[in-house]
Amino acid sequence: MTQATQNPVDIINARVPGYKDLQMLLVNQEGIIEQILPMGTVGVHSRASVINVAGDWISLGGVDLQINGALGLAFPDLTAKNTHLLVKISQFLWDFGIDGFLPTLVTTSVEKIQRSLAIIAEVIPSQQAGAKILGVHLEGPFLNFQKRGAHPAEYLLPLTIDEVRRVLGNYAHVVKVITLAPELDFTGEVIPYLRSLGIIVSLGHSQATSAQAQRAFEEGATMVTHAFNAMPVLHHREPGLLGAAITNPDVMCGFIADGKHVSPTMLQILLRASYQEKGLFLVSDALAPLGLPDGVYPWDSRQIEVKNGTAQLADGTLSGTTLPLLMGVQNLVKWGICDVESAIALATNAPRQAIGFPGIAKSQPANLLRWHWDETTKELTWQRAITADLLYFK
Repeated sequence: MTQATQNPVDIINARVPGYKDLQMLLVNQEGIIEQILPMGTVGVHSRASVINVAGDWISLGGVDLQINGALGLAFPDLTAKNTHLLVKISQFLWDFGIDGFLPTLVTTSVEKIQRSLAIIAEVIPSQQAGAKILGVHLEGPFLNFQKRGAHPAEYLLPLTIDEVRRVLGNYAHVVKVITLAPELDFTGEVIPYLRSLGIIVSLGHSQATSAQAQRAFEEGATMVTHAFNAMPVLHHREPGLLGAAITNPDVMCGFIADGKHVSPTMLQILLRASYQEKGLFLVSDALAPLGLPDGVYPWDSRQIEVKNGTAQLADGTLSGTTLPLLMGVQNLVKWGICDVESAIALATNAPRQAIGFPGIAKSQPANLLRWHWDETTKELTWQRAITADLLYFK
């Protein structure tokens, strides 16, 4: 919705995450949210197409801050020959309710990291239709060997400013988030350096104690990567990285809601302890087979087997999922551990907050989702809120 030849659209009787009571959203001819107002505040536009959502929820599309690939392409494997697949992936993600994403580069060689960064740097300015690339998430290579999970050990690097500079090369401006193990920095200089470059620091694949994590937060880290996974367990005497994060109001934790990476019971504990979307956000952690059927697929020099949306290495190491982000929203509601409003916010408003973007509000592009809760079937479904037949003058 970007052309000035479009109808204004008024969406009425909507529930909107973060707003009380029923709202009306006024969308102008440029496809921008002009106002979000309580019902009855003003009348509908005389020329507007009206969508009465009858109490359904309206949100922005999802933002996935940790997605490793899709449609058979792992983002570290980007080359000049397969760059066109980024366009297909962007459209695929848009069709699955995603407005924006961070292509995530897992641990690999410096050469492959920089090749992918270079390609993504060229693609970002020319993006048109589909989900938008908002930057890159580097998950590694500065990870703790003991918590590397499926990351290949041969490419792990020491956490020093010199090594960081070598990995980033000329592409620091493309990197939005970097996951690292803070205990590997013995100088206390790396996190402030990364923050000076405008890069958000997320702690993960780490053995950090609560004291080491707290020091990293004081140095400028503001996120945690896939809570519970690849970090010490919560312990009543040593709360560890996750305990330090949960109790820090300035830190947000990503988490996976596929039912395999973390049990629903532990997610319920996490949600209660972290004030839900105020301290958490959903990620998919989806791998290259996202959008493909279950089976065996190449993964760097190894193979992963995907069964029912869960990917594992041959030795059983959990490596990710092939489930889309918004399925996590549906799971949280289905499991009865999250109300509809909070679940939606965890995939839409909260990830935006984590990277400094605004949530649903006046002046935002109206890329909206409509969510319907069926009391009979106890199912939460979604669709794009504004359909093509309402957009243009006839």
